[in-house]
Amino acid sequence: MNLHQPAATRRTQAERTALSDARMLDAAVRLIVERGTAGTTLKDVGELAGYSRGLASARFGNKAALFSFIVKAVGEEWLEALRAAVDGKAGLDAICAATDAHYRHVRAGAERIRAFYCLWFDSIGPDAELKQVIANVHERRQRDVEAWIRQGLEAGSVRAGVDVTAVARQFCAAIIGIVYQWLVAPDAYRLIEELHTGLKQQMTRALARDTTGAIA
Repeated sequence: MNLHQPAATRRTQAERTALSDARMLDAAVRLIVERGTAGTTLKDVGELAGYSRGLASARFGNKAALFSFIVKAVGEEWLEALRAAVDGKAGLDAICAATDAHYRHVRAGAERIRAFYCLWFDSIGPDAELKQVIANVHERRQRDVEAWIRQGLEAGSVRAGVDVTAVARQFCAAIIGIVYQWLVAPDAYRLIEELHTGLKQQMTRALARDTTGAIA
C-alpha cells in the first residue's frame, strides 16, 4: 500500500443529492418518453437511476412533485441557453435569436424537451401543482418577450405603436404550436425548422421598421 497515495475524495451530502437528482431526472425523462406520464412510477424511476425503489418516493413524495422537478430542471436548462442566445440583443434581433435557440435546443436535447412538453400539455389536467409550475414558466417566457420588444422600442428598432403584450402572446402561442407539431412528428426536423423560420418572418412583419424609419 502506498502510504503517500491520497485518500479518495468523498462527496458531500449536497454533491450526493445533486448526483442522485441528476440520475433520477435522466431516468424520469427516459420513462416519460417511452411510457408516457401515466406509465412512469416513482419506483421505476429510482430503480432505473440505479438506486433503491424507495429513493424517488423519499425524495419527491409523489409523482406531481417529481414532474414539477423535471419541468423546473429542464426549464432552467432552457433559460440558461436562452440567456446566452439573446445576450446583448433587443427587439426583433432578440426574438429571432431566441427562435433559433429554441430550434437548436429541440434538436440537441430532444428527449428532455419531449418529456418537458409532454408534462406541459399534461398540465391542463387536474394536477394543480404541475399546472401552477407550468403557468409560472409560461408567464416568465411572455415577460421576457415583452421586455425584448420594449427594449427594441427604446432603441428605435421596433416600430412605434406596436401592441407589446399581443405580439408577445402571439410569439409564445406559436412556439407552443410548433412544439405540438414536433411531438406529433418528432422526426420531421425539416418541417420544424421551416416553422421556426416562418415564425421569425411573422415577427418581422409585426415589429420591424425599414431603414428609413417607416413601418415595414
